[in-house]
Amino acid sequence: MAIALSEIPLPVVVFTVPTGLDSSILSDILTIPRYAPGRIAAIRIEVAALWQLAWPMLIGQLATVGIGVADVAMTGHVSAEDLAAVALGVSIWSIVMLTVMGVMMAINAMVAHEVGAGKFGRIPHVVRQAMWKAVGVGLIACVLANLAAQVFDYLYLEPSVRDKAATFVHVISLGLPAFAAYRALYGYSASLNQTKPIMVIALCTLAFNIFMNWLLIYGHWGLPKLGAIGCAVSTGLGIWLMLGAMLFWIRHAPVYRDTYPFAHWEGPNWKEIGAMLKMGLPIGITYFAEISAFSAVGLLVARFGVVTVAAHQIALNFSSLVFMVPLSFGIGLITRVGQALGEGNPARARFVSWVGVGMSFCFALASATFIALFKQQIAAAYTSDSAVQALTVNLLLFAAIFQLSDATQVAASCAIRGYKVTRRPMLIHLMAFWGFSLPLGCALGLAPAWLPWRPAAPMAATGFWIGLVLGLTVAALLLVWFLNLLSTQRVQEHAQLPSS
Repeated sequence: MAIALSEIPLPVVVFTVPTGLDSSILSDILTIPRYAPGRIAAIRIEVAALWQLAWPMLIGQLATVGIGVADVAMTGHVSAEDLAAVALGVSIWSIVMLTVMGVMMAINAMVAHEVGAGKFGRIPHVVRQAMWKAVGVGLIACVLANLAAQVFDYLYLEPSVRDKAATFVHVISLGLPAFAAYRALYGYSASLNQTKPIMVIALCTLAFNIFMNWLLIYGHWGLPKLGAIGCAVSTGLGIWLMLGAMLFWIRHAPVYRDTYPFAHWEGPNWKEIGAMLKMGLPIGITYFAEISAFSAVGLLVARFGVVTVAAHQIALNFSSLVFMVPLSFGIGLITRVGQALGEGNPARARFVSWVGVGMSFCFALASATFIALFKQQIAAAYTSDSAVQALTVNLLLFAAIFQLSDATQVAASCAIRGYKVTRRPMLIHLMAFWGFSLPLGCALGLAPAWLPWRPAAPMAATGFWIGLVLGLTVAALLLVWFLNLLSTQRVQEHAQLPSS
C-alpha cells in the first residue's frame, strides 16, 4: 500500500521535563527534526530512534526466551522423556504467561500517552493501579495454569511423562504473580524510554537460570537430580529475581525519581483498574489466540509419540527465539506511536507505524534465510537424537516461511495498540488462528475419517505447521489493512479540528 511518507511533516516534540528526570535520554528518543531532507532521510531518522529504544529490549527479550531455550536444550541431554515433559509443560505455561503479558501491556500505551502529553504527574498513579491489577491477574493466572494441567490426563501419554509434565506446571506457576508485577514495571520503564535496565536484569536472570539448571537438572553439588522439574524450579525462582531486581532499580536510579510510583500507599481504584482491564484484556486474548494455537498443536501432536513432540517443541522454541526481534520492535512501536498521539500528532504516529512494520519485515527476510540455510545445525544444537533431528529439520523449513507474516503481524498489531485500540486486533487473531489455522491444521495433521477432503494419510506435525503458516498470513494481511485504515482516519480527523 502506498504511504506518502515524504508528505508527513515531522514536528519537534517539546516536553516539560520535571526536575530530576533524565532529560537527555528523553530528548534522544522523543525529539526529531521538524522537516527531514527527503523521504529516505526521514525514514533513516525514525529507524535510528526506534532502534535506540528497541535494542536493549531486544537483548532482554532474547535473554528471556534464552531461558526457555536453555531449559529445553539442557533437559534434552537428560532423556527424551524429560524433554517431552518440558515440552508439554511449556505448552500450558506459555499460554498462561503470554496471556498475562498481554493483559498487563495496557500500561505501555497509557504511560506513553502521558509522556507524549507531558503529564508526568499522573504516571505514578497509573503504575500503582497497574500493580494492584497485577496482583489479581497473577493469582488468577496461577489458579488457571494448575487447572489447565489436568488436560494431560486426557492425552495419550505415558504415565511418567504425564506426571512430570503436570508437576512442571504446578511448580512453575508459582512465578506468575511475580511475572504480572514485573510486566507492569516493564511497561512503565519502557514507556519512559528506560529499556537498558530491562536488558541487564534479563541477562542476569538468564545466567542465574543456566546455573540453577546445571545444579537441579543434573544433580550437581550434592543436590537431587530433578530433570524436567529442575527446570521449573530454576525458572520460577528466576522470575521472582527479575521482579526484585526491577523494584531495586526503580527505587535507586535517579531517572525514576520524579515518577517514582511507591512514594506512598494508595489503595486500588476499581474504576481505573477496570479501564486498564478494558484495554488489556483484548490484548491478552489476542496473545492467547496465537500462543494457544501453537500450544494446542503441541498437545495434539502428542499422540504421534515422543519424537514428534520433541521435534515440534524444538522448532517452535527456536522460532520463538527469533520472534523476539520483531516483538521488541513492536513494543518499541507502542511507545513511539503512543508518544506521538499523546503530543497530538497523528501524522507522525502513522509515519512511525509504517517504519516499524518495514523494519520488522526486513528482519524477517534475513531470519527466514538464516533458518533455511542452517536448519541442520539448529536441530543438532538442541538434541543428539537422530530421529528428532530429522523431523526438526523439516519443521524448521515451515518456521522459515512464516517469519515474514509473523514479523509483519506483530509489528502491525503493536502499532495499533499504540492508538489504544485493542478489540479489532483481538477479533482478527481469534478468526485467523482459531477459525482458520487450527481447523486446517487438524484436517491436515489428523485426517479424520469423517472429513471428505482429508489427505490420504495424516500429515502429523507437518499438517499442523501448514495451518500455522497460513493462519499467520491471514492475520498479517488483515492487521496491515486495519492499521492503514486506522492511521489514515486519525490523520483526517485531526486535520478537521479547528486550529487554535
